[in-house]
Amino acid sequence: MDLQDFRQSLKAERPPRGLPAPLRALWHEARGNWDRAHQIVQSEGGQAAARVHAYLHRREGDLSNADYWYSRAGAERPRGPLEKEWESLVGSLLDENLTAKTRRREGNAK
Repeated sequence: MDLQDFRQSLKAERPPRGLPAPLRALWHEARGNWDRAHQIVQSEGGQAAARVHAYLHRREGDLSNADYWYSRAGAERPRGPLEKEWESLVGSLLDENLTAKTRRREGNAK
């Protein structure tokens, strides 16, 4: 799945199967369900979830909370448009997901 496929999936009633939690959260947020997105990342650990959590609080306008989560993710708050940040997050998380799947396949083939 690439960014275009992800955007296309936003027309569906449910997110595509197999999406990691941070991508599921971004999917729900893009469909206007901030609360569901926040619920998903709030129960997850790791830098990817923290990064999406930061983005969600930036989207909400709670910059002090966003900065806390950016710090937890080892990132600085972007200064550009939220839409650009969403696109960058989705793209990088899709790449990470693809890389992880490829590694698992290669590991199973040995």
